[in-house]
Amino acid sequence: MLHSVGRTEFDHAVVMVRDRLDALAPHYERQGFHLSDKAVHNLGSCNRLIVLEGTYVELLGWPPGAPPARKEIADSPFGLEALVFRTYDAEATYTRLREAGFAVNPVQELTRPAMLDGQEVQARFHTVRFAEQPLPGIRMYFCRHLTPECVWSPALMAHPNGARSLHRIDARAADARGVAERLALVAGVTAEAATGGWDVPLANLRIHVQQDDAAQSPVLSTLTLENRDGAHYTLDTGL
Repeated sequence: MLHSVGRTEFDHAVVMVRDRLDALAPHYERQGFHLSDKAVHNLGSCNRLIVLEGTYVELLGWPPGAPPARKEIADSPFGLEALVFRTYDAEATYTRLREAGFAVNPVQELTRPAMLDGQEVQARFHTVRFAEQPLPGIRMYFCRHLTPECVWSPALMAHPNGARSLHRIDARAADARGVAERLALVAGVTAEAATGGWDVPLANLRIHVQQDDAAQSPVLSTLTLENRDGAHYTLDTGL
């Protein structure tokens, strides 16, 4: 399912639901998505996933009345709020980002329970997180899947609505070029001029930064999905 390529791949998008994970899950199921079971991370957050080909959408939150110890999660606003890039070598990514001038935390291991072939196992990840986010308003980090089989289950990818993959991510910024170039530096790619803004071309999708003179800070706006028939549509987050 995951194959190392020359250009950085997008791993997953995070929709922050805070303490409303249980309340909002039916909203996504009514749209025809098959959600993974709720899993609790060792750092206090919990999630459910919309698993797609090579990527996924993470609905991230925490139990009511029990915000996680991680301040970056507890302080995150509702809605589409984080971009997660894929790495196949977390230590090498850490070194590259440090050399590019970013403030980066040491590689961290994250675990959560998962079901695989009817058995509970531990899904394991290495993450590379920023001590200071490269852009205000957009959280981002890198993830290496040590147990990808725990995420990309064929059963979880069989969505009644035919959803297949993430096609495009849109953002808005008053300085679209500057934001796109900053994102591109994080991802290790080159930003490209595009109609109405700038694109960050990744191996499996594009991030489009729209020029919006009224935007006070960069903001993620929409996720565009592709279904099995090739049609594109915007994810309704319910937030």
